[in-house]
Amino acid sequence: MRFFLRFFFAMLFAYPAMSIGAGTDSLLITLKKEIGRKNTYDEEKQDRINHLKKLQHITNKLDYSKQYDLCLKLYDEYKSYQYDSAYVYVNKLKDISIAMNDMSRAYYSQIKLGFILLSSGMFKETFDSMRKVDPKVLNDSMKVEYYFIMYRCNSDLAKYNNDKYFTPEYIRKGYAYIDSAIKLSKPGSVDRIYYTGLKHVAENDNKNGSWELNKLIAPSAPISMHLRAMITCSLGQIYISTNRREEGVSLLIQSAIADIKSSTKETVALFTLAEQLYKNGNIKDAYAFIQLAKADADFYGARQRKIQIGAILPLVAAEELNHSEKEKQTILKYLLAITALASLVILFLIMIYKQLGKLKHKERIIEDQNIQLKEINHKLGEDAHIKEEYIGQFFKIISGYILKLEKLKMSVDTKLSIKKYDDIRLIVNNINIKKEREALYYSFDHIFLKIFPNFISVFNSQFDEKDQIWPHEHEVLNTDLRIFALIRMGIDDNETIAKILEYSVNTIYVYKMRVKAKAINPEQFEQCIMDIKAVDIIE
Repeated sequence: MRFFLRFFFAMLFAYPAMSIGAGTDSLLITLKKEIGRKNTYDEEKQDRINHLKKLQHITNKLDYSKQYDLCLKLYDEYKSYQYDSAYVYVNKLKDISIAMNDMSRAYYSQIKLGFILLSSGMFKETFDSMRKVDPKVLNDSMKVEYYFIMYRCNSDLAKYNNDKYFTPEYIRKGYAYIDSAIKLSKPGSVDRIYYTGLKHVAENDNKNGSWELNKLIAPSAPISMHLRAMITCSLGQIYISTNRREEGVSLLIQSAIADIKSSTKETVALFTLAEQLYKNGNIKDAYAFIQLAKADADFYGARQRKIQIGAILPLVAAEELNHSEKEKQTILKYLLAITALASLVILFLIMIYKQLGKLKHKERIIEDQNIQLKEINHKLGEDAHIKEEYIGQFFKIISGYILKLEKLKMSVDTKLSIKKYDDIRLIVNNINIKKEREALYYSFDHIFLKIFPNFISVFNSQFDEKDQIWPHEHEVLNTDLRIFALIRMGIDDNETIAKILEYSVNTIYVYKMRVKAKAINPEQFEQCIMDIKAVDIIE
């Protein structure tokens, strides 16, 4: 049994969930909790959008400046949330800019269009849109955004093509654009630090790149939740590429949490995290996260992300199916083990129940035997008490008779020696047999009542009051009582009783039948007499 239990628990823990570390496990739990609150964050974003739409509705249509600002805010809410709606508002921005005859804003709207086209994975359309922009008309902050979008477009296309002929040119152009963005951004600003870090990473200088980016993810850093998600995602990918897998996965989880809190649907973190978990063997979480990443990509309309997810989703799904089958097999093994254990427990319970039944049966036998022994001991004690009383008394009586016989013999011998034969007859006639028998009965009665003091009352309790038999004033026991007193002492033979009481056998029989006939329960009468207890018996 002990061996079986050890085997069972060894099976139970033989298939642990694979994880990278305790810290990562804790972050995964937090991520799952935030995923559970995903709808809450989306509802909060939708409330902000609805509020902006109400403001836009009540704002004068000819107040282009305010309309432009509201459309820009709505675009910012939608740009990483839903492509179609962002596209609608970026076109409104263009229309308002044209109505205002403000080319810088018109070009800026074109940059915003380029961002969502790039986020949606439409590289050609992004380049077409960005070619319409004249950077000379833009102010410095707009130029920074323009150069950054161009950097992203070229670097993303280089990664997507991954071609030895065209990719180097895209990379070269990307470096040129990011340099321009860095030069125009303010020293010490978030943009300058962020762009500098990205440039180092693009140049495979991961040490300086991560050092720059880490400046921005401190708890007190003044950055948006969306930017925090992008930076931690970039750092996570850097650490994974430099064999700091646990730190990298932790950062990817933090990035995914930030994406959820900011209701970002165009996200890289969750997809990349799922890929890493898949490689690490955590198929269950990888499958759940990549499904969620696919749902986000579908919601946003990110074509490029759908292609990336579509490349790995079948592999993860197949592995998840295998994993589920293995779990089913494992569960089946557990069930079989539990069934075997339950069967053993039931078998042991049946055996124990049978043993208990046998033990109880033996206990009942022993208890019955103890009761019988107790009754026998009581009977032996009672008999010994009776014998002790009667033997002592009859030794006394017999001694008296011997003395009388000795005196009688001496008197007879004397009379014979002097030949006074008539005196011998006189001596014999003076012997009163009746008186001697009455003295014998008197002794018997007194000794019996000494042993059974409640005999007469118990005896009469077996009759109705009119049929009760009580001794007269000068009597100790009468003949009826004496007959049943002898029976109580174990003398139940009619002939023996007749000899003791100097009656015929028929007379004794008649006495017994007459008394029993008057009893309340004649069938049980003699047994009730035998059940009368003697006193002074140590039980």
